[in-house]
Amino acid sequence: MFSGIVEAMGIVEEIAMEANGPGCRLTVREPKIASESAVADSVAINGCCLTVVARTDETLSFDVGPESLARTNLGSREVGDFVNMERALAVGDRLGGHIVSGHIDGTGTLIEKKDDKDWSFYKFRITHSIARQMVEKGSIAIDGVSLTVVESEPDYFTVALIPFTLAVTTLGKMNVGDRVNLETDILAKYVQRLVESEAWTPESAE
Repeated sequence: MFSGIVEAMGIVEEIAMEANGPGCRLTVREPKIASESAVADSVAINGCCLTVVARTDETLSFDVGPESLARTNLGSREVGDFVNMERALAVGDRLGGHIVSGHIDGTGTLIEKKDDKDWSFYKFRITHSIARQMVEKGSIAIDGVSLTVVESEPDYFTVALIPFTLAVTTLGKMNVGDRVNLETDILAKYVQRLVESEAWTPESAE
């Protein structure tokens, strides 16, 4: 479980395709987090929960499966790219953002970027399946960053980014056309499921 409060930006150091499988080995350099992590720890990379499979004093390595490569923007990362990193919450930690599972629901595309002095306003194109789980003033995790939705429409949403967020996460480096990982609020998923279940037909007696 995560909070969406990014601890650091790491740099992709190596992407090695697995010799005996369809996934890849992703190695990220971030000395502080690496030195304080252990094999089997969970770390969110651009919001995607991954397991540490190897480490050095400065790097962490993760095995990324084909599903994650296809459904998130990790499949398009290249050596030298920055990624957002957050370690799993410990019992007793402050929940500064919102409840984030690290399971990506889909991706969005940045279609508009407006700067107002040190602030920025981003507009993302999304699918209806993502939009159903969003609401104005609700929470959304974008590449693992906990943010508040400003506008929520059937095919897009907007967020306002403060200078601090732009400086300490990859969102400040984004350009129009970039794809981001999205995780909607977990409470929205349960509400949607509850509403859908009202249309289910009763099970036949066995």
